[in-house]
Amino acid sequence: MGPQAAPVTAQAFAALMARLGGFEPAPRLAVGVSGGADSLALALLAHGWAAGQGGSVLALTVDHALRPGAAAEAARVAAWMAARGIAHDTLRWEGEKPASGIQAAARDARHRLLAGRCRAGGILHLALAHHADDQAETVLLRLARGSGIDGLAGMAPVRWEPHVRVLRPLLDLPHAALVATCQAHDQEWIEDPSNRSPAYARGRLRAAADSLAAEGLTTERLTDTARRAARARRALEELTADLLGRAAALHPEGWLRLDPAALAAAPEEIGLRALARVLACVGGAPYAPRAERLERLHAEVRAGLGVGRTLGGCRVLPRKGGLLVVREPEGATDRPILAPGTELWWDRRFRVRLDAAADRPLTVARLGPDGWRTACAQASALRDSPLPEPARAALPALWDGAVLTAVPVLGLGAELASAAFAPAHPLAGPAFPVVSGTTGII
Repeated sequence: MGPQAAPVTAQAFAALMARLGGFEPAPRLAVGVSGGADSLALALLAHGWAAGQGGSVLALTVDHALRPGAAAEAARVAAWMAARGIAHDTLRWEGEKPASGIQAAARDARHRLLAGRCRAGGILHLALAHHADDQAETVLLRLARGSGIDGLAGMAPVRWEPHVRVLRPLLDLPHAALVATCQAHDQEWIEDPSNRSPAYARGRLRAAADSLAAEGLTTERLTDTARRAARARRALEELTADLLGRAAALHPEGWLRLDPAALAAAPEEIGLRALARVLACVGGAPYAPRAERLERLHAEVRAGLGVGRTLGGCRVLPRKGGLLVVREPEGATDRPILAPGTELWWDRRFRVRLDAAADRPLTVARLGPDGWRTACAQASALRDSPLPEPARAALPALWDGAVLTAVPVLGLGAELASAAFAPAHPLAGPAFPVVSGTTGII
């Protein structure tokens, strides 16, 4: 669609939101607002939609601190939001920036900051402004990388994450319609020069858009491909969830027992997907293992895995009665400081909270074998724990220097701290059952 595209009306936006599923009365939404036309249009539309239902919107801008003018741009967005009566926060990406892969690192940091702010504010929904042109570019990029059905499905309109639902209501709309929406609201926007920079793959694709369209690779056809692939992906996900419900027992300490016979009996594609989900849930890695490595492990499981294997931040160990899948302890290297009365997400697997009554900050780090022995000395009942030995070392523990203070998932120091398994990648959706102790389902 060309630059004469019509603006998005309130009625059209309400219809798009209705397709995303139900919302609570007086819904509260966070909206990622970079200052570009797309995200500003989303903020304006979402504000009107939420206000009409007695709800509210919080606009969130991430200052990546990558350009000299970034802070000034964030302040400009804050002023625009204030003028519209929309609450706004600026989140800053602190710390050292990587020398390479900066766009991917910035994207990960941005999402972490946005999701963290939603959790801190008790906001269930995070709306992002990806549109049809973004979706088409995503399909092309993934096609170039040899992606399968999941990659060609592009970005999902709804994605569940721990404690937040990520919404992309604009995926069917072209960029031009969002520009027209800003113009209709007399809303200025900021042009990010990196969006068209040939230094980045998306910038090069945008420069080649006309040539690609002439060959039939139009936005409309590419987004149609994404929709069809997404339909196939949903069917595969349902079959995968059914297999996991029969083959996997997930425990609150973050380990899993897997029935290799059930995995081997499933169609290869479903078995591969189930194995990938298991590794993502237990290992917490931000990216899936390479397809050939996953296929190799799956083939070994089907043949009868005789020795332990490591993949995706996990150890997969043959045991009597099935396979044991645990976090690889050597990968759990995070050692953040936790202040009294605060909470953090450790190793992309556990939410850990230190009680406000604690008299000093503590370090959250893996328990390790020495820590387990210390914990058993402090609580002798742990010596009879049914927790498998390989699952112990990567548990979150709180330390005061070299002194073990608490292991809340084991009940040690529970009056001081708490911890709950909250994986970055739920096993099969938010309702997957977790084994309580050694029997029962909660």
